[in-house]
Amino acid sequence: MSNPILGLRTCIYKVASLSEAKAWYAKVFETQPYFDEPFYVGFSIGGYELGLMPEEKPTTAKVDTVLTYWGVEDIQQKYTSLLEAGASKHEEPHNVGGELMVATAKDPWGNIIGLIYNPYFKLPATEK
Repeated sequence: MSNPILGLRTCIYKVASLSEAKAWYAKVFETQPYFDEPFYVGFSIGGYELGLMPEEKPTTAKVDTVLTYWGVEDIQQKYTSLLEAGASKHEEPHNVGGELMVATAKDPWGNIIGLIYNPYFKLPATEK
């Protein structure tokens, strides 16, 4: 029996300024977008998509209802680099059991960027 859910594909952040956000995310994720249009900017991050979309009614007052965590090897270093690039503190790096560490910061547009160090998680092998 196959699973109809194939797994995470895209995480989208809505921003007031697509051009400013594109430059900011390119800097903090150390990559350039593979898709760049006035309605959407897409980055490939470790095989997953980080998307940026313009907001119709820009606001930085966003609720914390869904969190997406991007895997990192050095959570403290990446958290610090986000803050140095202009993100604000949300939840400092902390242990959540075993060797698992998580942290969150808010981008300049109020979106939460989650970071996770999880040595237990392994991506499934993909079929060719």
